[in-house]
Amino acid sequence: MTRPLVIIPTYNERQNLAPLVTTLLDIPAVRVLIVDDRSPDGTGVEADRLAAASGGRVSVLHHEPPRGFGRSYIDGMRAALASDATHILQMDADLSHDPADVPRLLAACEQADMVIGSRYVRGGELRNWPARRILLSAFANRYVRAITRMPVLDCTTGFRCWRRELLARMPLDAIVSDGYAFLVELTWEAHLAGARMLEVPIVFVERRKGASKMSGRIIAESAILPWMLIARSRRRT
Repeated sequence: MTRPLVIIPTYNERQNLAPLVTTLLDIPAVRVLIVDDRSPDGTGVEADRLAAASGGRVSVLHHEPPRGFGRSYIDGMRAALASDATHILQMDADLSHDPADVPRLLAACEQADMVIGSRYVRGGELRNWPARRILLSAFANRYVRAITRMPVLDCTTGFRCWRRELLARMPLDAIVSDGYAFLVELTWEAHLAGARMLEVPIVFVERRKGASKMSGRIIAESAILPWMLIARSRRRT
């Protein structure tokens, strides 16, 4: 029996959380783990309210400092692996990922160890993004592929589905990046582990509420990381 668990990291997403979680709970058997990074806007309080009303299908992890996107995900993944979940999904909290795509990712996981909700395979789309963001994202993915030679068109997407067995083999303690580079690093580790990775098209819609978490520090980390990954893999051999 498939027991999917969706991990949603949050920081100042109070306005978006209820619509997202409500829609996810319309999908049979799906459970939700919200990892709140001590949001000052009351996201954690909203998460607790949703959990209390969910009949046990929603749980909340109030993440302790130091804060960070990657750190929140790692703690959420550890909690997921401590549960009985058979499939573990990653998903943004800002409504840029469509919950209706969750069943498609789960179905595709019958033929793969990790399924990537991809903006860059045929049928994928970026919607309502400014041209600068589109160019930055496209360049980032080509840059990562050129250095790492990973056979993945969308290395930076935050919409994924893992088979439990693969995620349990990932060296979570060794992950060093924290921003969106975290997504690249985890994809790299799955690639090194010989994972069967499959990309399915998604439509990514720019957030309607709240502010983007993109920053200069995140961009710099993402530029340096692929070289660090190559160097680290050489040290292992």
